[in-house]
Amino acid sequence: MDVHRNTAAPPRLSATVICKDEAEKIRGCLESVRFCDEVVVVDSGSTDGTVAIARELADRVVERDWPGYVAQQNFARGAARGQWVLSIDADERVTPELAREIQALLRSGEPGVDGFRITRHVHYLGRWIDHSGWYPEPRVRLFRREKGRWEGVDPHYDVRVDGALGDLEGEIVHYTYDDLADHVRTLNRFSSILAREHRARGRRFSWLALLGRPPLEFLKKYVLKKGYRDGAPGFYVATLSAFYVFLKFAKLWEAERIGDERPWHREGRGAGRVPDPPGSGTEAS
Repeated sequence: MDVHRNTAAPPRLSATVICKDEAEKIRGCLESVRFCDEVVVVDSGSTDGTVAIARELADRVVERDWPGYVAQQNFARGAARGQWVLSIDADERVTPELAREIQALLRSGEPGVDGFRITRHVHYLGRWIDHSGWYPEPRVRLFRREKGRWEGVDPHYDVRVDGALGDLEGEIVHYTYDDLADHVRTLNRFSSILAREHRARGRRFSWLALLGRPPLEFLKKYVLKKGYRDGAPGFYVATLSAFYVFLKFAKLWEAERIGDERPWHREGRGAGRVPDPPGSGTEAS
């Protein structure tokens, strides 16, 4: 008899998803994480059938008012019961290769690190984006529940892990904006949120930033990050990234002159989505 054999059960894994009005995409998302021991969905007021689909496929569905990106993600993390948490957005999918890698990792016992970075591969305007600052971009998505916490400035946020990190080879695929109109609508909403957050933290409008940062952002995405190699979609990524930076500073100017009395945004479809790319340098600053 081999007395040294490891008979301990592998640590439990919870998948968490925050969402609103993602009926078209959430089924594929939830089906891709069915290998997890538990799937938890936190919905913030969907009216398009998202909740019904989630109840069909998830272990638990929590309906909760929208408190902001960071707060909602931390609520979902707290609602999970597994020792490990895999966070995924409604418009993302865990590839079969990544699922097998995670399963093998946890079956082998407690990993020697407290979190793992996973690269997302974005599908945008009919093609996979392989450059433009969108790929590769590893983000912490798998972590020990007690060691990781979402931090950042809405709508840009990331997991901070109190411990060592590793990297996984498998990918998460991201079926991002449906079209250019969806992209523009999302950037309009995100820029309002970010400008409001900057205003609350005392950041002041700068003409130098308004005039200088957008063209620098375009050059960063299109030239330095080789967006030109992604064809027309790469040009649109760079152009709209620059537009996003412009909107952020323009709305900060607007707030200083008009005030904060009126609402700056209404959370609609895609409230649980992460900006593309999430927390990427210029956009988040």
